[in-house]
Amino acid sequence: MSTPSSTPSSALLAALNPDQLAAVTAPGSALVLAGAGSGKTRVLTTRIAWLIQTGQVSPMGLMAVTFTNKAAKEMLTRLTAMLPINTRGMWVGTFHGLCNRLLRTHHREAGLPQLFTILDSSDQLSAVKRTLRALNVDTDRYDPRKVQSFINQNKEAGLRADKVEAWDPYSKRLAEYFAEYDAQCQREGAVDFAELLLRAHELLTKNALLREHYQQRFRHILVDEFQDTSRLQYLWLKLLKGPDSALFAVGDDDQSIYAFRGANVGNMALFLQEMEIAAPIKLTRNYRSISTILDAANAVIAHNKDRLGKDLWTDAGQGEQIRHFQANDDGEEARFVVEEIQGLKREGEAYVDMAVLYRSNAQSRSLEHALFSAGIPYRVYGGLRFFERAEIKHALAYLRLAANPEDDNAFLRVVNFPARGIGARSLESLDAEARAAGTSLWAAACKAGKKFEPFVRLVDELGRLPGHPGLPSLPASGEAPPVAGRDDAARGLPLAELVEHVVARSGLVEHYKNEKDGEDRVENLGELANAAAAFSTDSDDQSLEAFLGHAALEAGEHEAAQGQDAVQLMSVHAAKGLEFHTVFITGLEEGLFPHENSLNESGGLEEERRLMYVAITRARRRLYLTHAQMRMLHGQMRYGLASRFLEEIPEGLVRSLSIRVARPQVAAREPVALYHPRPPSQREASLPYKVGSRVSHPKYGEGVVSGYQGQGPDTEISVNFPKLGPKVFILDYARLQAV
Repeated sequence: MSTPSSTPSSALLAALNPDQLAAVTAPGSALVLAGAGSGKTRVLTTRIAWLIQTGQVSPMGLMAVTFTNKAAKEMLTRLTAMLPINTRGMWVGTFHGLCNRLLRTHHREAGLPQLFTILDSSDQLSAVKRTLRALNVDTDRYDPRKVQSFINQNKEAGLRADKVEAWDPYSKRLAEYFAEYDAQCQREGAVDFAELLLRAHELLTKNALLREHYQQRFRHILVDEFQDTSRLQYLWLKLLKGPDSALFAVGDDDQSIYAFRGANVGNMALFLQEMEIAAPIKLTRNYRSISTILDAANAVIAHNKDRLGKDLWTDAGQGEQIRHFQANDDGEEARFVVEEIQGLKREGEAYVDMAVLYRSNAQSRSLEHALFSAGIPYRVYGGLRFFERAEIKHALAYLRLAANPEDDNAFLRVVNFPARGIGARSLESLDAEARAAGTSLWAAACKAGKKFEPFVRLVDELGRLPGHPGLPSLPASGEAPPVAGRDDAARGLPLAELVEHVVARSGLVEHYKNEKDGEDRVENLGELANAAAAFSTDSDDQSLEAFLGHAALEAGEHEAAQGQDAVQLMSVHAAKGLEFHTVFITGLEEGLFPHENSLNESGGLEEERRLMYVAITRARRRLYLTHAQMRMLHGQMRYGLASRFLEEIPEGLVRSLSIRVARPQVAAREPVALYHPRPPSQREASLPYKVGSRVSHPKYGEGVVSGYQGQGPDTEISVNFPKLGPKVFILDYARLQAV
């Protein structure tokens, strides 16, 4: 390694704390374990500036890898503020961006045309479909999205089709389709996202001269968010690191939350071993949060095994206790959040400094409704509002057709979604026929023959009760099926069940189940039935038309404009890298957070705990934790247990809240929410289980204690069980055990 040629500027290093200074000036390769709010970006950019300023490397002699283009731009902006250098031409960017640059520069060696095309996800799916059509593949058995997922998963693991382990006829077929897809892409000069990294890795593996050239050129390689690297990304970095170069990685194993994208948290421990680094440099001083919040985060994450290990600390003081609220149901939870936001706003806190986090995007619906009803501006960060999401718009289109098949806009939205082989030309012809006859598209479709027949039958069925035989055949006269009375039949079902029935019959759920990362969309479709159930409770008009009108209003232009002071709503995944004065973490129930899927996956619970750690550490000064004893799921009430993560936070850090709302005497006056600690009474202290604690019953399994009644030998204990609902036992004979 080269040594500094001059003393580094004291101004460049003056603002660093001792741990940050040790990281910035570390000789050779290093792993920096950077806790939340510890100045990770400052360390990374200052090290680049220090290396350049001290003459250890030229701007063209280093590579810096980030995970987003935004992070790369921020790094370059900070760098130019530190040093008077021209950053044009520097190798700073994302893995995919840098691999694209490498392949463009050496396209011949990589076996690619100079102007190769990059396929995004939708383009890749179209290419997969063309491959399957060319092979006459039954797409009902080999769904194109599953084939696409199979291809990407293997590429991201560094495997070509001939290296895939295929032990049964089904997987052997998938490997064959993988090989044919690759051949098609090669003929067409096309490269998908996964191919960019795999092709770049293969290029450096097979071409020793090229590999040595870049190993000598890049004397310093710096990597941000190292905990999110995949196996293949790590292998690519190792190929670029030469015997005389340094690999400097910054990350936090406690914030590794992207296993579903291929992130391998084990890369950090592997890095220490393979680079022969004795120990990571730890950045543990937090500049963001009060001590109470950090103590809670440290306590939760300590339950994970195989951590590199660190505890965050701050000199910002203890601050306020964390506030915990247990709601009866998700509606009360949303109202509590809104009332607290209103109170904080009255105290002078800006909406933009408040964030409401949830584990599942489907949870946003009840929160959005409560904020909308209270007239509070909000913005859904990193996603769409509930009624604007594509899957919800598709479902609403089917519901609109169930109410009125003459709705041309709804017809056009879903006539070929999920795909039914109805192409643009068929729709153009249908539109021309409808215009010529002065009828709706539905009426024209009824005369159009076999291509539209399955859709016509489906729409007709959606307006009838489940089990209705529908039309035995399309009318011989070519007239549209009679629709009079269809809504009267549909009204035989409660609104929530009708919505659930239409969504189920539409095929949307099965469609999204087969889509990579489609889990959120399926949950959102289930939440639509909850929205209908909640509407039924609040409205005198139980009709489908009334609910559709309500959905249209809430989907209107009510979201805050860009730059407007607004509450931030987002999933915990979307919140990573952000910070807020006040944070609400909602839905802290077993099966929701931690998510039920994680409980059946190896390492799943530990990743959920890291997700909770990320959520907690988004808060600077004030943190709320909320959960509901009952929550609507698919239009029905589900009884939930409080999340284990709540129990992992020491009691002394948390203040439980009870709510007493003074209802307004005048319509224009806002309600005032008063909260106070709820210490246990002398009687409660003598009881064996606290309200809200988890218990186990030999017959019914785990449940949560919801209350007591009676005294002495007649004392009864009420326990909510997730699948069975509430059960009441005589305390002395309850056969309960603490969990």
